[in-house]
Amino acid sequence: MTANTELAIRAVVRQDDAFALDVDLRLPAHGVTAILGPSGSGKTTLLRAVAGLSRPSPGRVALGDAVWQDETVWLPTHRRPIGFVFQEASLFDHLTVAGNLDFGHRRVPPARRRVALDQVIDLLGIGPLLDRRPARLSGGERQRVAIARALAASPALLLMDEPLAALDAARKAELLPYFERLAHDFNIPMLYVTHAIDEAAYLSQHLLLLEQGRCAAFGPTAQILARLDIAQGQGDGAGALLDGIVESTDAAYGLMSVRFGNDHTGHIRCLQTTPPRAAGSPVRLRILARDVSIALAPAQDTSILNIVPATVREIADTGTAQVLLRLNTHGMPLLARITRKSADTLALVPGMPVYAQIKGIAVLD
Repeated sequence: MTANTELAIRAVVRQDDAFALDVDLRLPAHGVTAILGPSGSGKTTLLRAVAGLSRPSPGRVALGDAVWQDETVWLPTHRRPIGFVFQEASLFDHLTVAGNLDFGHRRVPPARRRVALDQVIDLLGIGPLLDRRPARLSGGERQRVAIARALAASPALLLMDEPLAALDAARKAELLPYFERLAHDFNIPMLYVTHAIDEAAYLSQHLLLLEQGRCAAFGPTAQILARLDIAQGQGDGAGALLDGIVESTDAAYGLMSVRFGNDHTGHIRCLQTTPPRAAGSPVRLRILARDVSIALAPAQDTSILNIVPATVREIADTGTAQVLLRLNTHGMPLLARITRKSADTLALVPGMPVYAQIKGIAVLD
């Protein structure tokens, strides 16, 4: 799949004489595009339209030059080169894990197979599970097998409909690294539906926000999440992303140093990821706005590990006792949520140089 290939979607779906979905999108057919929005915003409806599980009218779905639906063309679901993973794994209970994978593999003629089963099994760590039936698998194991079965069909597009929603926090933490490797190793574009900001921030390169069946915003994930009009609606989940490179690790303190920003001139120290990343590895850090404070001069004799120079770009009054700041540090956006009194005391205005103070323990990977 070439980087300039697009997934074009024009879909109008009505339910009870109201619009459940009305979008006209051009999504990149590479990497992970997260589809985020509240319940009832049209996320699953959009995936079903792409998969051919519903028939929008009017509607057009095309991946590059391959048209799956328009005024004259309609490919049913089984003829679309997709893999679909739902909230529930939906495995065949009468088959072993190996049998489920073989079912997906046999969907594709040998000449069109471009995903090796051995690679899928190794990446998702399901080798020890091959002889088991689904009833003997944990929730996380079932989802890994469901993803492996979808990949076994060598899809041109992978659709994931809240695949972690039914799992507890521990199982989610177990699966997210697999998803990250999946997107990197197989070069299969993915549409990933979620209502969880942390999942979208961790995995996606692009973010589509849906509200009441319509596109509210679309663009690079880091840029969208740093928009104040978007962040104001995220509450305590509002935060910014910093993509960087691990410079070094400190095993004695469980910390790592990360370079970020233009020419990697920025520097931040934070808790080591799980599993630990080696020096030179790429890493994405998520810094919540509530964990960033502001100073006019660098503090001395403080427990805070990170005091980075920044410039105030925008200030949004939330209508409460708090304000939300959009900062720029080393060419990358950063958000800070502080009290309105603090903003007035510091006389903060756009264009003002400040220092952003970030606890190392508050930086999420």
